[in-house]
Formats: sequence, structure tokens, C-alpha cells
Amino acid sequence: MLYRLQSFVFFLALLFVYSCGDDSNEPEPLRDYAVQTADDDEALREYLQTHFYNYEDFQSQPNAALDIVLDTISGDNSDKTPMLDQVMSRVITLEDSEGVESEHTLYYLIVRQGSQARPSVVDSTFVTYKGQLLTGSVFDERRYPIWFDLPQLVRGFREGITELRAGTYTVDASGDFEFQNFGQALLFIPSPLGYFNNGSSGIPAYSPLIFQTKLYTINVTDHDRDGINSIDEDVDGDGNPLNDDTDEDNLANMYDVDDDNDGVYTFDEYDEDGDGIPDDTDGDGIPDYLDPDN
Repeated sequence: MLYRLQSFVFFLALLFVYSCGDDSNEPEPLRDYAVQTADDDEALREYLQTHFYNYEDFQSQPNAALDIVLDTISGDNSDKTPMLDQVMSRVITLEDSEGVESEHTLYYLIVRQGSQARPSVVDSTFVTYKGQLLTGSVFDERRYPIWFDLPQLVRGFREGITELRAGTYTVDASGDFEFQNFGQALLFIPSPLGYFNNGSSGIPAYSPLIFQTKLYTINVTDHDRDGINSIDEDVDGDGNPLNDDTDEDNLANMYDVDDDNDGVYTFDEYDEDGDGIPDDTDGDGIPDYLDPDN
């Protein structure tokens, strides 16, 4: 398949859409993360137990350009392998506004692994996708690749896509790109890792989500252009650079040009001597770019 690679970024269309109700009604109290994810997990596991994807097509045509097709295990399909027997899972911890932590299971099914590097949760990815509810209702779809800046996406999508590898590509004389050996997967996302209570006409509040996605290529990002890749600004090492804010100015280090707020740009004090190691002038174990006292 041929696509023209363009350098623009799109976000999932419904990322910041909020539900609108009758102002005369009292809003529904926000549901508890842990209670909701238990309900979502039950619904997701039931779906995975009763549905399959066209795995036989992918087995018989390993190099063909195929789309994932989901169907119910019943009738002529009664002998199909349920996706529950094929998925893998990751537990992701969320913290609510009061600092209470809860764990949420993300299920993912690697249909094709891909052949190149994996993205981090804060890289930019060139993908196609299809988003649907457990009912089968499709709320968003993109059949031609677009760039997604992963920090702008729902947690379940950006975490799940890191399990894939990008593909290879060639460029013809007209500038068109042909992709091969790219990753392809299904992501099954509980609502706390999706839009949670934020609904729309296409996504009811508290809906578990299914995403089909193909990962064509990636761009390792340095969002604040300070010379440190965004994934390397994960100071606490928890895999999520979005919660690292050394100077507590409500701006994550990966977006902050002066991480310690000492008036010197991170770019200018990260590795001034050029030896590839972050400078620590006073030898206190804190790199200069994170040390306001140096």
C-alpha cells in the first residue's frame, strides 16, 4: 500500500470532548476508578471470551495487507479460538485527584509484531486506527496514516502501542512511501484508561474501548528541544515522563526548557563539556540541569 508521508500531527478527535446533559438535572457523581475498572474488566473479558478475529487469514497470508475483522463465536464460527486465549495484558496504575492509586488492566493482542524499533509513550507515531465500542459501534476511524503525538492521546492507546514495532519503507521517484513489516494490534481499554466519564454522541461515558491500529513508523521526540529526548526526562523512572516536574511549576520536564527553574536553560547546562554525561559540577549526585543550587 502506498501513502504520502506528511509532517503534520493529528490527535484522536474526541480526546477533549465532554458530555453534555440537561442543565436542569444534577450531574452524576464521578464513579470510583477501582469500582469502574472492575466492571469494565468483566465486560472486556466477556467480550474476549465470546469473540475472535480473523487469525486464520493472517496465518495463511503472512505478507498480505490485511485488516482485522472481529466476529462472534457462534454458529459456523463455534470452533474459533476466543481472543481471551490470545491476548496479553499489562497493569497500569492511575492516581486520582486525591492521590488515591488504582490498578487497571489493559489487554492487547499483537497480530503482527513489526520489525523495527518500538515507540516510547511520549514519541510520535505514524498510524492508522479504528476505534469501536464493545457493541461494535465505530466511533472513529482513519484508514490513511497520520501522525499522533502520543502524550496527547488516552493512556490506554499510548501505553498499548508501545508493544508494537514500526515497519520499514521505501520511497519511489514520486515521493510516495511503501511500508512493509509494520506492527498491527488490537487494544482493549477499560474506561479509566480511555475517556472515563467524558462522553459524546459516539462514546457513552464509562465505555470500554477497542482500537485496531497499524504502526508504520515512529519519530523519537524532544518536545522542548532541550537536547534530551522526552522519554529520557523520566526522572523517577516510572515510565511516564508526564508526571516528572522537578521545579514544581506545573510543567512537566519534557515540556520545560528550564527544568530546575534556575534561570539557565536545560540545553545549556545538561552536558556543557560534551562528554555525553550530564554535568554535576558540585558532585552532589544531582545533575546541574535538575539542581537549582548549582
